[in-house]
Amino acid sequence: MSGLELLKRVKLHELRQPIIMISGFVSTENAMEAMREGAFEYLTKPFEVQKLIDTVNKASSSSKARIKPVKSGLEVSPPEVDEIVGKSPEIVEIAKLVGQVAKSDAAILIFGESGTGKELIAQAIHRNSRRRSKPFLSVNCAALAETLLESELFGHEKGAFTGAYFKRLGKFEQANQGSIFLDEIGDMSMLTQSKLLRVLQEQRFERVGGSETIEVDVRVIAATNKSLVQCMKEGSFRVDLFYRLKVVSIFIPPLRERKDDIPLLADHFIKRFSQQLSKDIKGLSPKAISMLNSYSWPGNVRELENNVHTACVMTKSDTLQAEDFPVFSELDSKVEIDLDNLQDDYAELFSKIIDPVLPKLINNSPGKIYYFLESALERALIAACLKHFGSNQVKTSEILGISRNTLRDRMAKYNIF
Repeated sequence: MSGLELLKRVKLHELRQPIIMISGFVSTENAMEAMREGAFEYLTKPFEVQKLIDTVNKASSSSKARIKPVKSGLEVSPPEVDEIVGKSPEIVEIAKLVGQVAKSDAAILIFGESGTGKELIAQAIHRNSRRRSKPFLSVNCAALAETLLESELFGHEKGAFTGAYFKRLGKFEQANQGSIFLDEIGDMSMLTQSKLLRVLQEQRFERVGGSETIEVDVRVIAATNKSLVQCMKEGSFRVDLFYRLKVVSIFIPPLRERKDDIPLLADHFIKRFSQQLSKDIKGLSPKAISMLNSYSWPGNVRELENNVHTACVMTKSDTLQAEDFPVFSELDSKVEIDLDNLQDDYAELFSKIIDPVLPKLINNSPGKIYYFLESALERALIAACLKHFGSNQVKTSEILGISRNTLRDRMAKYNIF
């Protein structure tokens, strides 16, 4: 039998030994399932021996080793949704945490830049919980005005405001016994925050314009791309609500910090869109893979998904080429400049590169554009010099005017080898 099957058998016998799962196959779904089924830890090969020793010592001293038997409610098959794709250590740790926290009803706060997949993580938590057969509803708090958001969440009575021609049930009532995902929670008004705080504390509320108290049983999963600590300092977010939401917190790193996941994600999207478009696309060309890995992806996974979708639509072959991706074709077509007459004024060159992609950067990553472009230029410059000088670090550091220690530090930071 498999390790997961053995784990389930052990649970049925209520044995007290903590179970450490070790796998040579990196799978986020397996990591989630192992932690959900009661594994103490899930390690993937290769691992450091000291890490295993530390894990064994921690497990042997744990007072929480008793494993409860399987509940029949967890045997319901989860709905067909997107899986968490990736093999980077960061994404595997997130999958393990999802499996671990899904068993409770604790409120969860997910942090991450726009496009990193916060709702996907929320869905994974729901489908691995005892509430999986109940509704999962999503609300974007930044997309609605204050009055509309309050009505969307808590419903309203007939005549509560102009245009309220009938009673409407809010998302909290509709999600009773299930889960609700509140995206961009940092954009919620202080008034709505106070009402949400009461729901978290008492699981009750009144509809807009109503006096009847509605009781619900809803798990709240919130997400934000803002610094809520900064919002609290500015007085735009309640401190008590922050700590009510942040019983468990999950941080999703940006795609540029987990480059190992890019080819896997691209392949995942290619399979999906190939099926939708009835095309037989086998994968990516070597140049396309290289360019995907070198790009900073300010829009994160969402931007990668959109680019793969467009590439699948536009390609005329069974392998996606670099020019099939809009983000690369735009750059190639716009950069036309006389480098011989450029001399020391590189602003014109950079303007021709930045201008066509700036609107996308503004939409996907407001407030982070400077960092994205600065780090992307540094990474591209170092990679290009190393390639030009045949990976000679001494020559590269001399030409760039930086020390070899700085060069090595940047190579490690950007995963350049």
